[in-house]
This record gives sequence, structure tokens and C-alpha cells, in this order.
Amino acid sequence: MFDLTPFRRRRHMLPGDFGREMLRDFFDSDLWSGLGMDIRADIKENKKEYIVEAELPGMNKEQINVELKNNTLTISARQEDEVKEENENYVRRERKQGSISRSFYVENVDNEGVKADYKDGILKIILPKLKETEPDSYRINID
Repeated sequence: MFDLTPFRRRRHMLPGDFGREMLRDFFDSDLWSGLGMDIRADIKENKKEYIVEAELPGMNKEQINVELKNNTLTISARQEDEVKEENENYVRRERKQGSISRSFYVENVDNEGVKADYKDGILKIILPKLKETEPDSYRINID
């Protein structure tokens, strides 16, 4: 008789866990490794502005799109890679592509003053706040 060697040991797996294991295996595959699964971001706020720092390693700035619409900041990126290799006896051609995006709700932003910079895998977006006007105060005389 022969023995079967399992690809991955799945101890203590409950009946409903099988689907989760398949999804984890799919999303841990090489297809998503270049993009990560999400855009990690830090958001800071001070009196003048919001500062968003998002991690997008391995991207070129041409692959990144930043949009501010209806108080929603959306960061998206698209990656397309193609590997061509030709040797004596074979030809190898692989293609990998994917896209990712993340949105944030930000209010009170001066759309004209928004600035973005991409350096060393970090996208930094500065969103200046609109100048808030003090509400006018009126004294009302009572007759």
C-alpha cells in the first residue's frame, strides 16, 4: 500500500472552515502578492489640513490614480506585468495584472489646494481644509 501526503495539514478544521481555507489560499497566491491585498494608510489631521500617507510599494506614479469627488478621496492603482523569455527549446510568456483601490470620506476640503507626492513607495496626499468662517452673532432686542 502507499501513503498519501497532504499538501497542507488542516487540523481542527470545522465544517464551515473549508470555504475560508480556499479563499485564504486564493488570496495568498502570487496573483495578489505584487499588489498586497489592501492599501495601508495613515491619516493625520491638524487645524489646517488632512495628511494621508498610503503604502504602494513597487508601483510607478503613472500606475496610481488619486481622485477627490463628493467628499470622497479615492486612491487606486493598476499593475500589469509581462514576462517574456525565449530559449533554445521553449518560449515562456506570463502576464499578471490587477487593480486595487481604497476610499476615504473627508469633508471640508479645499479641492483647489490638494497636493500629492509619491516617493519610495509612499503616496503622501495633503488635503487643506476650507477656512471656516465664524458664525455671525447678532444681538436680538426683545420688545
